[in-house]
Amino acid sequence: MLHAKKTLCPICGTSFLGRRDKKFCSDNCRAISHQAEKQKQAPIIKQINTILKKNRDLLIKLNTTGKITLFEDQLLKKGFDMQYYTHSFTTKTGRTYYFCYDEGYAFLEDGRVLLVRQKQEE
Repeated sequence: MLHAKKTLCPICGTSFLGRRDKKFCSDNCRAISHQAEKQKQAPIIKQINTILKKNRDLLIKLNTTGKITLFEDQLLKKGFDMQYYTHSFTTKTGRTYYFCYDEGYAFLEDGRVLLVRQKQEE
């Protein structure tokens, strides 16, 4: 619902009419505001997100079938950082799976690693 009072855009200062909850005069000003908020994000969060995305990309690249076994060295040589993961899951048998979003891995004996893909819920 439109209201008679004009609102000032906090980015460009343009006066505009619109819904009561409308804060910006255009999509461009809204995007500029959201980018500015994103820039305020702590650098450590950006660094960790970058590592997590890189880890996930490596798991996707190596795990073409949905489930594969390889040596831990193969992951590490490609730059995989095992210190960072989004969540873990321990089975009833005691095996722990570590996930980077939907791509996961579990340590096996003899320096091997099992790569798995988490099933998507429908």
